[in-house]
Amino acid sequence: MRLNVYLQRAGIGSRREAERMVAEGRVFVNGAVALPTTPVEDGDRVTWDGNAVAPDLAATPRLFLLHKPIDVLVTNRDHKNRPTVFELPALNQPGLPRLMAVGRLDVNSEGLLVLSTDGPLAQAMMHPDTAMRRVYRVRVRGRFTDEQIASLAQGVVVDGIEYRGAEFTEELEKGGRTNSWYRVVLTEGKNREIRKLVQHYGGMVNRLIRTQYGPFKLDKIESGEMIEVPQKTVALLVHNLKADGSLK
Repeated sequence: MRLNVYLQRAGIGSRREAERMVAEGRVFVNGAVALPTTPVEDGDRVTWDGNAVAPDLAATPRLFLLHKPIDVLVTNRDHKNRPTVFELPALNQPGLPRLMAVGRLDVNSEGLLVLSTDGPLAQAMMHPDTAMRRVYRVRVRGRFTDEQIASLAQGVVVDGIEYRGAEFTEELEKGGRTNSWYRVVLTEGKNREIRKLVQHYGGMVNRLIRTQYGPFKLDKIESGEMIEVPQKTVALLVHNLKADGSLK
């Protein structure tokens, strides 16, 4: 098994983070400083910062649902020292495992952020082939025409980037003279996708709230609050992803 995959499955971090830790000389295999190319075989002893690590492939991963506040970055560290989700009190409770974000929300967005203890599960949930529905409430300065909404549903190309069909449904009772609210459904979630689609038709997003990711909903989770997904729900998700080949 590749070392970065082994460390990811052990809950040490993403594959990129694992590679960084190896480069920093913090990982040993059988007592020797590991290299990025060091393989890991059954029976090998792997340590990270002096602590033995091993992936528990039989254990059910853990998932958590966080209501991400606005003006908080989804990253482990920021070179400008801006606040990150991993500095929130909810993610610094005693006994919490190491968590990684399933996808991202940009700093100006808020709402549901799923966090996982398991890298492969997180990657399967993010992968375009899985096509997990991401549902948002979006306030737009301006209003789409019926033709524009139909075009968005079919998929558009913006600045050379192809975007899958996005479902925009106006919340008619929520609009005003200058702003309109839309329920938006995506199945891919490219970087700042909704904002770029709106700008493509001359509008501007001035509020974006994710309310659902796959089977998980924001519901009444307060801003900054985090709850854990029941293990039976996670086990069912893992089973379904393995059944369709998304999770290997």
